[in-house]
Amino acid sequence: MIRTLEKPSKSIQTRPDVTSAQRLLDIDADQFAANFGQEPFLIGHRLSDHPLFDVDRLLQLAQSLPERCIEYNAGDLPVTVEAGQTPSNGLSADETIRRIRECKSWLVLKYVEQDPEYSELLETCLAEVAAHSELIRPGMCSPQAFIFLTSPGSVTPYHIDPEHNFLLQIRGAKKVHMFDGRDRSILSEEDLEQLYSDSDDQERNLQLDDAHREKCWTFDLESGDGLHFPVTYPHWVENGDEISISFSITFRTPDLYRRQVLYALNDRRRRSGRSTRPVGSSPLREAFDFQTYRIRNRLTSMLGQG
Repeated sequence: MIRTLEKPSKSIQTRPDVTSAQRLLDIDADQFAANFGQEPFLIGHRLSDHPLFDVDRLLQLAQSLPERCIEYNAGDLPVTVEAGQTPSNGLSADETIRRIRECKSWLVLKYVEQDPEYSELLETCLAEVAAHSELIRPGMCSPQAFIFLTSPGSVTPYHIDPEHNFLLQIRGAKKVHMFDGRDRSILSEEDLEQLYSDSDDQERNLQLDDAHREKCWTFDLESGDGLHFPVTYPHWVENGDEISISFSITFRTPDLYRRQVLYALNDRRRRSGRSTRPVGSSPLREAFDFQTYRIRNRLTSMLGQG
């Protein structure tokens, strides 16, 4: 039976009636048009003093989220960490948040849009992004938000993410090292197949070759800064000397679902010993593969309902 890959859901609408004084994000339209999805670029935001990012409110949020939506670990880490080898910090999530200044930890609250207040904030921000992104990658959908709390000096190891992402630095500072996801000497087809695999051992963490360590963009983010992460551009992050709070606003577009399916199909071929072609190299074959997958998936769903 074919496992259903993630499909886009819940669309975001633009809000053309928002005035410049009401906007939460500062986006340069020309810079966005030139770089979105291709290279990282900076934006600004007005969320640094927002009450939803007070530590007490974040603690309340953490207590309301399902356990599966809270991930945390020791933050004193190397740049590269093997899958499943990230060490625990020995604390509860509540203790980690309360002691984030001294406990040398990294914590993320996932899918915070489950809380109505954070959902409203996410949609307000993404509506401003959509005013620009819809001209380039139409169909903004599947909005999700993540909040990162990081101790001074902590490291987020080298990894990739499958969403369109804008990271908004709320408090503290961090240095982001980002690599070009189009460079197959840095990010291989096999790396992408593993990320998009429909097996149970999907993994975002990667190995950073020392020969590539300097081939990156470096951004020093401070409170009020935001950074665009193109889809699956590898990166690692080192925190500054103070507590860091960051708000990550993410979304999907229909083309990403197609990309996911094609890489997952290549993963199946590779695992079964068949030859594969890089995604993007055979448009006609890929169109056939994608439509065939959709038809099979729809039939499987219909038979299951029957």
